[in-house]
Amino acid sequence: MPEDFVFAAKLPKAITHEARLIDVVAPLDRFLEETDGLGRKRGPILIQLPPSLVFDSLIAADFFALVRNRTTGALVCEPRHLSWFTPEGEDLLASYQVARVAADPPPVASAGAPGGWPGLQYTRLHGSPQPYRSSYDVAAIEFYAARARDADIESWTMFDNTMTGAATLNALDMRGQV
Repeated sequence: MPEDFVFAAKLPKAITHEARLIDVVAPLDRFLEETDGLGRKRGPILIQLPPSLVFDSLIAADFFALVRNRTTGALVCEPRHLSWFTPEGEDLLASYQVARVAADPPPVASAGAPGGWPGLQYTRLHGSPQPYRSSYDVAAIEFYAARARDADIESWTMFDNTMTGAATLNALDMRGQV
């Protein structure tokens, strides 16, 4: 890998979707041990939550405290249930230095903008209007490139519109603009 290349890692579904953030010490420790080998090349860890996971401040606080006790690395969360998009949810993420993903298409209106901890910007582009299939047009690529370029903080943009191969083409188009 080039010297400046860094990997973003995604927390396993066993933690987020199956265990739903509860009693996850063993799988979390395993994931962190397995990715520790990346060293300085391990970038943000993505915590994508299932659409059915309702915000529970006690469960969320326990989970993020557990993660923070094990790593100081960058964390980003992609909640997909409406209940996470409240001042309480935003404050909880910020208190554990967890950036909230800006997602497209957004599951709720406010999900299209970054949130949570303001020290990192992380955008996941799933394809719009057809998630995972649609390619982004020139105007959308320009918008997201400007957002990344103009951020005064570390900024990541991930294309997840992979079913038709659009992600690679969109990423290459954006790379030429940032």
